[in-house]
Amino acid sequence: MEAIDNRKGEIDFRLQKMDVIYEQTHGAIDVTHRHDYFTVLIIDQATGTHIIDYNSFDFNTHEVHFVSPGQVHQVALTAKPKGSVITFSKDFLIKNNIPISFISNINLFQDFGNTPPLKLDKATFEKLNSLLDEMTTCLNGDLNYGNRAVGALLQLFLIYCSNSTKLNKAQINEDNAGICILRDFKNLVEENFKDWHKVKDYAANIHISPKHLSQTVKNLTGKVAKDHIQDRITLEAKRLLMHTPMSIKEIAYNVGFDEPLHFSSFFKKNTGLSPSVFRES
Repeated sequence: MEAIDNRKGEIDFRLQKMDVIYEQTHGAIDVTHRHDYFTVLIIDQATGTHIIDYNSFDFNTHEVHFVSPGQVHQVALTAKPKGSVITFSKDFLIKNNIPISFISNINLFQDFGNTPPLKLDKATFEKLNSLLDEMTTCLNGDLNYGNRAVGALLQLFLIYCSNSTKLNKAQINEDNAGICILRDFKNLVEENFKDWHKVKDYAANIHISPKHLSQTVKNLTGKVAKDHIQDRITLEAKRLLMHTPMSIKEIAYNVGFDEPLHFSSFFKKNTGLSPSVFRES
């Protein structure tokens, strides 16, 4: 059983080269960890794997990986990479008047569920690298409002990434009623998934019908509300199974099941493995 390294620090905004990090760590495989800030990996060329919430992705070329605060991840490189890493905090967003709703609506950072890397064409990737060069200039130069400039460049960087996805255009409209419902639903899931397992619980809090909630969420994400709730419960169970000594019975109670047998059936239905087999894998 491997404990999660909870990393916290005074990170506001940081831009680093991956090859420099690789040399500083002598190519050691990163331990499983999570942190309270956003991370973006810009991969020009790399070999190895990136594990995000127990989903494994092979590194390739011209791709961008996004990790949200609280997500469990591990970088395992097999050779010196070429690329960059951006890390930034929620405080950095606030200082630069970038609303959290913008981060939510661009749909690049996922709090839970499958988070595959964004594959980019060469022209878009070169455009992103130009923005990274501009960020470096702002960070290293004696520029008035340098941090504001970096914030503007970061927002432009994320906009270019978002435009490279197949994002539903309605999702970038922050005044769209459906977007407000989805945002409220996601926040409620994160806060209450251990206690609220039914769509009707969330719908009641948002003051809409369960059918309306589920259809709205499906229209914007491709998955019904129930799937999002179950994904979050499953993810928490995986984290507890892999990184704590809690018994399966204790984990069942922790994620809101009155009967451990019901939890085991739920977990196997959603993962294909029993909790005990998953823990041993």
